[in-house]
Amino acid sequence: MLSSMKRSSLSARRAALMAFVSLTIATPGFAQRVVILTTGGTIASGASGQISGESVVEAVPQLLDHAEIRVEEFSRIGSSQMTPDHWLRLAQRVNAIFREDPELSGIVVTHGTDTMDETAFFLNLTVRDTRPVVVVGSMRTPGEISADGPANLLNAVRVATSPKAVGQGVLVVLNEDIGAARDVWKTHNRRVETFRSPELGFLGFVDPDAVVLHRSTLWPHTAATEFDVSELASLPEVEMTPDYTGSDGAMLTWLAERKPAGVVLATFAGGRISPGAREGVQTVLAAGVPIVFASRVPGGRIVGDVTGNSGALVARDLSPHKARILLMLALAITRDRQELQRILDTY
Repeated sequence: MLSSMKRSSLSARRAALMAFVSLTIATPGFAQRVVILTTGGTIASGASGQISGESVVEAVPQLLDHAEIRVEEFSRIGSSQMTPDHWLRLAQRVNAIFREDPELSGIVVTHGTDTMDETAFFLNLTVRDTRPVVVVGSMRTPGEISADGPANLLNAVRVATSPKAVGQGVLVVLNEDIGAARDVWKTHNRRVETFRSPELGFLGFVDPDAVVLHRSTLWPHTAATEFDVSELASLPEVEMTPDYTGSDGAMLTWLAERKPAGVVLATFAGGRISPGAREGVQTVLAAGVPIVFASRVPGGRIVGDVTGNSGALVARDLSPHKARILLMLALAITRDRQELQRILDTY
């Protein structure tokens, strides 16, 4: 059991944190200031559903050892309920917060893990600032033994206040690992080490004494991209469908009739596709719909033109889910095939 002194100390720190929650970012105090935007997810799961953003942060009074905190609840949903409209509004809000406070150290976004890598990648392409944006969540609920949410949140704030994280793009922090938004995949349904960068590895780690970064990503991100979503009311509709053994291409034919703005085909390794899918691809292209090949294998690039001069586009080493995000943003700028391929090759 905690001693009465420790209990008193924790109570005081918790009360202090809630006082900070009610203040504006401009309140003087710590040299470091962080906004925590909460969206819901396992890290915010309670016995009767999703708990408030303030409750998530209040449970970690140690945050005040590192920064002045302001909490803003963006949403209160599981990440399987995220939509492109949520992404768009979240990016717009992150950009607005940075504009409103030039001295802000960074922003932490709490998020469910099901679509965390997608949201992080979207922010990586659309945040117009070099200051850290850290996406964080948990695999265990607050009520489970050894819940990982509090430690993950604390580590996310530490990364958001680290000068080493400036200019590194949007980062995903869980289990003391720091991953680049472009690289990370969710790899396990339960394990706390679920987020991995299978081929390229992590950027660094959150050690007890320091935030340690060993490398940077060379891909353009955040302020260096061409994607300005400030005036966008919605994103182009892009559908995704898998290829599989014995596919007759019927789903692609149906998509051609529906005519979304674009389609992503999750292919076999290296961009290879089945004969049925190849016929379906031609139907989609004949309907004037751009289609992107993206390998379902989490390693290696699609090399060269594997589309058989079909007119399809290639996502190289992006996962199908991230290729869909990039195609949405690209289609908001252009419908020219060469320009679309340039964008896919650039990011």
